[in-house]
Amino acid sequence: MRVQLWIIYASVTAVFLAAADCFIKLAAGRISSSLGLLVYGGCTFATGLVWVFSQRLQNIPLNTDLLGFFYALGVGVSFSAVTIGLYATFNAGAPISLASPLVRLGGLVVASIVGFVLFREGLTVRYIAGMLLVFLGLYFILTK
Repeated sequence: MRVQLWIIYASVTAVFLAAADCFIKLAAGRISSSLGLLVYGGCTFATGLVWVFSQRLQNIPLNTDLLGFFYALGVGVSFSAVTIGLYATFNAGAPISLASPLVRLGGLVVASIVGFVLFREGLTVRYIAGMLLVFLGLYFILTK
């Protein structure tokens, strides 16, 4: 069986997402949440700037339409809200072993519902069983 490339990308991304949670947990209480968000934003801005300039140097076209721009803006607002929410969660004393699964698995459930309702993605009995296991897992994690 050949692993699809997107699965590798998603797996590496999951590692970075877990690292971000760990770094926010470590930073909470050591830096104000607003300053932490500013540092995060500065890093993402610098990374984006380097990437755009790199693509321009390679003559890779940068394209968008108005709707694409607003969707990308939604990404920025959403991830900023996630960062603020994680700082608030960890500043309130949440353990990472409980808060991160709740945030990540809760987000998975919401994204799945959006996929079915808005994007008309397929829904199978097997998938429903998996989602029930997610809820059961969250219950077990939060009531440990």
